[in-house]
Amino acid sequence: MNSKEQYVAYVSAYTSSSKEKYGIYIYDVDIESGRFTRKDQLSITNSSYVTISHNQKYLYSITDFGVEAYRIMKGGSLEVLGRAGINGMRGSYLSTDYTDSWLFVAGYHDGKITVLKIREDGSVGEITDEVFHKGMGSIAERNFRPHVQCVKMTRDNRFLCAADLGLDHINIYRFNAATGRIRQVDIVHSDLESAPRHIKFSKDGRFMYVVNELKCTIDVFTYKLVDDYPEFEKIQTIPTINNYHSADAAASALNLSDDFKYIVSTNAGDNSAAVFSVDEETGMLKKILCLPVSGDYPKDCALFPDNRHMVSLNHNSNTMTFFNVNLEKGLIIMNGPEMHVEQPNCVIIHRLIGDQVQ
Repeated sequence: MNSKEQYVAYVSAYTSSSKEKYGIYIYDVDIESGRFTRKDQLSITNSSYVTISHNQKYLYSITDFGVEAYRIMKGGSLEVLGRAGINGMRGSYLSTDYTDSWLFVAGYHDGKITVLKIREDGSVGEITDEVFHKGMGSIAERNFRPHVQCVKMTRDNRFLCAADLGLDHINIYRFNAATGRIRQVDIVHSDLESAPRHIKFSKDGRFMYVVNELKCTIDVFTYKLVDDYPEFEKIQTIPTINNYHSADAAASALNLSDDFKYIVSTNAGDNSAAVFSVDEETGMLKKILCLPVSGDYPKDCALFPDNRHMVSLNHNSNTMTFFNVNLEKGLIIMNGPEMHVEQPNCVIIHRLIGDQVQ
């Protein structure tokens, strides 16, 4: 990592039950000290998730009105490009394909996947496909119907993987990059009552990682093409919690480090964060630590680019907590005071590029 590189952090937050109107906060990131300094905030309703395009030029956010698009400007400030409706209930997750030509939105509340066209200027255009998941889950109080929690493309840009927390499986769709339409070709079954939540892929795309909210585990799958069809095989299930843990623990975050050598997860209820090392050859995970985050209900957590610092977003205590990290010794140590932010939900640490650099 170049010491002269400049970073900002984008933190998304809910606004519905707080007095704040700001749903996205922008921070300068000090890599050496492992701290954020707030520099700006944007008025947006219930920004439950944000993502940055693969070309690093645009940021997209969930909002009550659908999705909003922003151009990343000098110093990491955001310029509004516009908004687009998703013809359904508020989304829970969004991501782009690897050409930044299409935007995918997951609908937790209505079990729907929405595909939208991204225009050349980064703004969001028309809906090109809408697919509702169908079926019944096993837990009547929560999982009696589909809840699409995450949508993520395989790194070869062929298939869209949709984690359904309600139905305990991941639907696999073949993606037509010419029409922006999807067609289901497979289902990857998760354990009963596991609630698959978020998906990440290894740098080379050979491994898929899925965090399971109710089981507090991460499943590791191999991914390959066989006769032009996707083939996923589970090779590992590893817990995100210790043997001693809170009874109401629920796994939440799933983030890869900048160098793809580590995975971070969090456990709400247990109020802990777990860090795993990634074997780049086998894809297997090894737990390095699982320790308290000094906050209530950590929804997201991320290692800084130096892998020596970490931030936890604690949704119910309205705080961000910072830690010095020693991965060799398996330790995290509180780094300075907590920072207040109303109902934080998602964090991205972004390296400024080109004319974004101050």
